[in-house]
Amino acid sequence: MNKILDVELSKKTAESIKSKARKPFDNAYKAALATQGAKYVQGFLVCQGKPTKPLEHGWIEIAETIVDPNLPHLHNHVQEMWYFAAHTLSVKQLKEIIEESKEDYPEDDPLPIYGDAPYEYYGDVMLGGKEYLAAYQAAEAKCKEIQGLKAQNN
Repeated sequence: MNKILDVELSKKTAESIKSKARKPFDNAYKAALATQGAKYVQGFLVCQGKPTKPLEHGWIEIAETIVDPNLPHLHNHVQEMWYFAAHTLSVKQLKEIIEESKEDYPEDDPLPIYGDAPYEYYGDVMLGGKEYLAAYQAAEAKCKEIQGLKAQNN
């Protein structure tokens, strides 16, 4: 992904929405609603160090910029994080899906949003179609690249 993470805006957004640890999709949802021109994004995050597998993650994008309201809860340096988008929604689409999910499945958390059926699992992570598979495979390849570099340096 060629989009750049805006660290300062990520921190300001996290503060303004009162971002919570281990709630990446909820934080991204709140940030999307509170940010003019934002798109809600789900996908995978790869961080150098541990864990050594892709993490399900949510963030927002404004034009060609990533704003991650989860950033204060991630203990990695910015240059050691890579984002792999699988599913992007406008705020309007996001609101519609959340409302529909709450009506159809009131006992279930509407986030994350998995897209259209049929669903598949990739490893033990997110459900989704071909776009999820592509994002997961790209994130997995990045994990292997990082592990290979670690092995060379040891």
